[in-house]
Amino acid sequence: MAGDRNDARMDRRRIYSWAMYDWANSAWSTILITVMVSYLQDDVFPGNVGILVYGWGIGFTMFLSAILLPILGAVADAHANKRHWLIGTAFGGSACLVGLALVPMQFTWLIGMLFLMTCLCFEVSFGFYNGFLPELSDEEHMGRVSALGYALGYLGGGLMLLLGIVILMKGESFGLPPDIADRKRVVLGLTGAWWAVFTLPVVLFLQDSVTRSSTSQSFVDAARHGIHEVATTLRNVGNYRVLAMFLLGFLLYNDGVQTMISQASVFAIQVLQMEAAELGQVILMIQFIALPSAFVVGWMGDHYGQKKTLVGCLVIWTLLSVSGWFITTRTQFWVMAVVAALVMGGTQTVSRAIMGLMTPKNHTAEFFGFFGLSGRMTSMLGPVFFSTILATTGSPHLAIASLVIFFLLGFTIVLPVDIDRGRMQAKRDSKS
Repeated sequence: MAGDRNDARMDRRRIYSWAMYDWANSAWSTILITVMVSYLQDDVFPGNVGILVYGWGIGFTMFLSAILLPILGAVADAHANKRHWLIGTAFGGSACLVGLALVPMQFTWLIGMLFLMTCLCFEVSFGFYNGFLPELSDEEHMGRVSALGYALGYLGGGLMLLLGIVILMKGESFGLPPDIADRKRVVLGLTGAWWAVFTLPVVLFLQDSVTRSSTSQSFVDAARHGIHEVATTLRNVGNYRVLAMFLLGFLLYNDGVQTMISQASVFAIQVLQMEAAELGQVILMIQFIALPSAFVVGWMGDHYGQKKTLVGCLVIWTLLSVSGWFITTRTQFWVMAVVAALVMGGTQTVSRAIMGLMTPKNHTAEFFGFFGLSGRMTSMLGPVFFSTILATTGSPHLAIASLVIFFLLGFTIVLPVDIDRGRMQAKRDSKS
């Protein structure tokens, strides 16, 4: 009995240390779409250049992470060291963000490179983070464990954003520089430090539960094996038809969701002339509505079905993208943000839980790397599409309304997916 209690405590410690990484890097997510977008477009790269650097930069790093994750995931599986890769990319991303804040604004090329590097580290680290989920929870509780991560992420990201708003609005009274651009740099540097400090629970308590293969394998051999495995999976996609259909639908609707999240700030700046501090208040509201919503939607997925819950979320996203065409006032934008907050965490939570249900436990990093491949390979299309339409037509309304195509296509593909069948396939492959 004592041993069982110790094991339970260890499991809870691993779950909470894992979920705390969402707290750590979600600070960067909130600052990216508030302070960073304003810093790049208003201070470092004014005009259409800033719009393209931000949109194309996010898109390029998503695409590159899609290439890297299946390879690095296979290496991590072979060496049972997802934790090491998670720690390395987390600290690498935080260091690049701190460096970006310290570089003078006239060094635009260096700021652009550091922006790309910190975005890339963020994307890759999340692939390894997601790969731990099937190791930490059984099927019955996977939705709630997934929701715990997102909920802590919204709380941590919201607190960092609140600190950023205070610095931007009242920083001069605390002895910070009077120039708003310099105060933005302070916020960016503190965000990098936040990311690093709150990654420490991963360093201290999170361990891989899958043991390393007794056969020694070099990095190059493991990477070659990873490429071979991805190629084999693609060639034999008929063996994973349910998973493949879900991934196809996911890559489309997720592209729409991620673009709405990352580019709504651009819309607000261009249409409503929102400053970074005011935009931060909108995002802060989203964070704290999304916090309980992530738990509620995760609970709904576990009790009423992951697929039904996901479909409901996609219907709301479709309506949101259409409504973007009619947004002309700040009040309307706030209402739109409230509705988005209700389904933002839920969509991600349920999607991750569905992937976990259909993932064999002995291939978690590799399959979640493939999850990242499907999600990120085309996630570059949304930001690039949005920023290019905005830069060429000058119409933020057209740019945001055009995202409806991603939600409609994703919804159409996900609707006939049989998750129970995919779960049985995962169980069969786990035993083989």
